Amino acid sequence: MKIVVIGGTGLIGSRVVSELAGRGHEAIAASPNSGVNTLTGEGVAEALAGADVVVDVSNSPSFADADVLAFFTTSTRNLLAAERAAGVQHHVALSVVGSDRLPDSGYLRAKVAQERLIAESGRPYTIVRATQFFEFALRIADEATVDGTVRVSTGRMQPIAAADVSAAVARVAEGSPADGIVEIGGPEQLSMAEFIGRGLAAKGDTRSVVADPDAPYFGTTLTGDELTPGPDAQLATTTFADWLAAQPAPVK
Repeated sequence: MKIVVIGGTGLIGSRVVSELAGRGHEAIAASPNSGVNTLTGEGVAEALAGADVVVDVSNSPSFADADVLAFFTTSTRNLLAAERAAGVQHHVALSVVGSDRLPDSGYLRAKVAQERLIAESGRPYTIVRATQFFEFALRIADEATVDGTVRVSTGRMQPIAAADVSAAVARVAEGSPADGIVEIGGPEQLSMAEFIGRGLAAKGDTRSVVADPDAPYFGTTLTGDELTPGPDAQLATTTFADWLAAQPAPVK
């Protein structure tokens, strides 16, 4: 199959392209760097010509509320219109577990808006909702740092390795449309403090981590398990300990 991966040069997209190519598909990495801009529509029709499947793992360059909403809605509308014209038979989009449970987050509101456009488009689709990636531990810590201390929510997480996300997205892309949502997550639940603390320690980062029920998580407040998947989720096998052990040693 010809499968076009929008955002195909990023953390997830590049791995999805490699996974699909390894399975014998014609996997095309599409991004502004390759002349495909889903916001303006530039190069989209040409990239989708003859495509069987489109995988959208693109992300907004700005996380400001208005910017991220405009990105996901504009990009998705342009993609869906181009897919209809090209006869694409499966639209796969990567989203976030818990997006519909945290409306105070501008980013997650934008993902819900994206999901709604896809579901209401009449096109065959699968939305893959993933939990937070192991690779995001330091970014979450930086966002939560106040006066040198990392103050994180008491909510729980079930993080997953980016490689496992990519493998799951690739499997979905070569399968039949679910016309619904597939959830994926890591094999174990962790408190946010444990996840961030272990991630920082592995990098030799000495910042202290404090669990605070009032600490915001990217603009919203967690009360418990909003970021964890449901009982029917597909769970990966790579543990956080396994992933940390495979990372390069911190530079001293």
